[in-house]
Amino acid sequence: MVLGLLAYELTGAAWFVGLLTFAQLGPMLVLSPWGGLLADRFDRRRLLVAIACTQLVLAGALAVVTLDSTPSKLLITLLVAGNGIGAALYVPILTACIPALVGSRDIQGAVALNSVALNGSRIVGPLVGGALAALWSTSAVFALNGATFLVAVWALLTVRADFRPVGRPPTSPLADLRDGFRVASTDPVIRRVLVTIGTYSFCSLVFIYEMPLIASERLGLDEFGYTLLFATFAVGAAIGALSSGSFLVAHNRWTVSRVALALFAVGLSTLTLATHPLVAGAGAFVAGLCYFTIVTTLLTTLQLRADDSVRGRIMGLWMMAWAGLVPVGALIAGPTIDAVGLVPVLLTGAGVALVLAVSLRDPSP
Repeated sequence: MVLGLLAYELTGAAWFVGLLTFAQLGPMLVLSPWGGLLADRFDRRRLLVAIACTQLVLAGALAVVTLDSTPSKLLITLLVAGNGIGAALYVPILTACIPALVGSRDIQGAVALNSVALNGSRIVGPLVGGALAALWSTSAVFALNGATFLVAVWALLTVRADFRPVGRPPTSPLADLRDGFRVASTDPVIRRVLVTIGTYSFCSLVFIYEMPLIASERLGLDEFGYTLLFATFAVGAAIGALSSGSFLVAHNRWTVSRVALALFAVGLSTLTLATHPLVAGAGAFVAGLCYFTIVTTLLTTLQLRADDSVRGRIMGLWMMAWAGLVPVGALIAGPTIDAVGLVPVLLTGAGVALVLAVSLRDPSP
């Protein structure tokens, strides 16, 4: 959240917000499959600890760089990209560990709980981060972020679970990578999930990273107002994830995804067109609610479908389609917004979500 504010304050333009978004999440597009490949070949615990320690160092360096009142935009971009590379390798490995923790019967609940934890931090994080940025400095927020990697390392070293891959593929890394793509392209369920989340991420999730512009240009909000708007979105996302792991478990996941996509289109349109903060907040809440309902139900479908021997590679493709295509969309949307305005771009994303809602079907025999 603070990174987006910093980007906007340094330039006042959407293009740099899009650039930092791409630096942060762009590596997901290229490196996530390689992270999944590592998960299928090596001890996942050791990989995760090594990556978390590297991210700690990079986050500390970012805190030092932003102590300057006019920090180097190039250096910030490079450090953010370095952390993005770590995340691109880390997240698919971590996601592949979920079945080892809970077993297949509880995967949807585990995926939902993981999403609740993520979005619970998105509720508390913007409030704490916004307060620290206002009272102290942007650098303090980045320093605190670096310290949180120590918690991740502690959790990984102390949790009791077997994170070793199921067998080590005897072929070359490139052959293993191609095998993961082959499974994804030939299995109709895996293919449909990946195409849906990829299209949705590329076209419909730009609003998350352009929310500083929505708050400033459409609603006239200051930093604290933006923090509340983002927290409202995160509350909706947490409730959506919690719902997906509780009472929605009894419902068909494809039906849940279709309904959530349609309601997401309504929420995003409301957020985009609103000129009053309360109306915009309602739209952000609905968009967040549906966003993580979609993500949780689709990821659960993917986890249940993927074989253990290729799970890491399939999770890598999931991260490429989900998180990797968001920054590409943001990179394209940034200059497009500068040229044609915010509203047409975000309404296009809402329209794509509606098309996906109409077209999504269970492709299994």
